[in-house]
Parts: sequence; C-alpha cells; structure tokens
Amino acid sequence: MARTLRITWTAGEKVTGRLAMPRRSGDVGVLLAPGAGAGQDHPFIVTLQDGLAGAGFTTLTFDYPYREAGRKAPDRLPKLLAAHRAAADRLGGSCARLVLAGKSMGGRVASHLAGDEGRPAAALVFYGYPLVPLGRGEPRDTTHLGRITVPQLFFAGSKDRLGPPSLIRPLAAGLPDATVATVEGADHSFRLPRRLDPSGAGAVSELIEVTVWWLRSRLGPQDGGAR
Repeated sequence: MARTLRITWTAGEKVTGRLAMPRRSGDVGVLLAPGAGAGQDHPFIVTLQDGLAGAGFTTLTFDYPYREAGRKAPDRLPKLLAAHRAAADRLGGSCARLVLAGKSMGGRVASHLAGDEGRPAAALVFYGYPLVPLGRGEPRDTTHLGRITVPQLFFAGSKDRLGPPSLIRPLAAGLPDATVATVEGADHSFRLPRRLDPSGAGAVSELIEVTVWWLRSRLGPQDGGAR
C-alpha cells in the first residue's frame, strides 16, 4: 500500500505524493507523473504504480499544483517543472538510480527536466508521448530529447493520435538510445477495442510487463533488491 506524503515545491506550497515501497526494494526508484487530464488517483496510474512496486521498484507518484488546487487547466511548464523537480529530489534522496516516467504530459515534463535542465536519471519511460498537441497538426519541438543520453522507452498505441507510431518511430531513431514499444489497438489512454479487451481493463498489464523487462535489461539487477 502506498504511503501519502507532502512535497514542498516552492516556499509555502506543497503537493501530495504517494510512495509505494516493495518489501525488497533495490537502488532504482521510479518517479511516475500523471497526465494532464487526471491525477495520481486515476486507476491507470494507481495500477502502474502497484505493478512497478510489485516488481521491486520503489515508485513515487504526485499531483501537479493545478490538480492539487482542484483546477482542470494545467499550469504553465515552469510551474510543472518546479513541482516535478521537487518530486524527483524527494525520491532521488533515497534511491541511487532514478527513472523518470510519466503518462502523456507527465512524461513530456520529465523529458524537459532531463533534456533542458540536465536532471540526472538512469532512464526515461513515456506512456504515450504527446508529440502532436491536441487540436493541432504540427508536432512539438523535441530537440531537448536529443540531449538525453540515457535509455528512453516510448510506449505508443497504434491508434494514438497524439503520439502515433508513424511519428514516434522516426523520432526515436534519431535519438542516442531510444526504444519504441507499440501497443496494438491502443489509443492515447491505452484503451483497447472491446473485441481485444472484453474486460475493459486496457493495456496496463502489458505496459507493466514490458516496462519491468526493459528496465531490468537496460539497468541490470538492483543493488539490494529482488533479482
């Protein structure tokens, strides 16, 4: 079960985080940021956190300031980065190797934290990178991704309109060390057609399985953790 904590991101301002620690935690911690339309209490994020913690990774989720205040519209990037940075510092203080992961906007903010600010990270994981802004046709500027030298994993649903595999694959091919995992039939939220997913659970189990395999293959065994 995750433990609730408070993260100070600027003087007098805090956001809520939830820390899940496995019985045998190693030296790798995962900071899992939510997307723009939902907070850390969304079932997708909760299930991801539980799955990663169950595999031996200490995992911290958190809410951005706008979500903490009950607003729907996301904050501007500098404020998002400030909260994200504080959460990374909080988890980084107890884990030797930090993985920056996030759903959609949360992953994009993580990429700016690593690519623009040079935040040390062992790897980055993107659950649906929002390459094409909603309602627009032109992809975002991604030059900052090229400054990230650690491994990057992009999950892309084959039906994702914001991060279609046809655009994510060539983007990843031009990066120093990037992998693309395509989820057949999934949209940007990793929902699946009823014929592929009668239970309506979505592709989250596949995301957890591939994430754990990829992290272990790229980062090796955790010091002091489950092998």
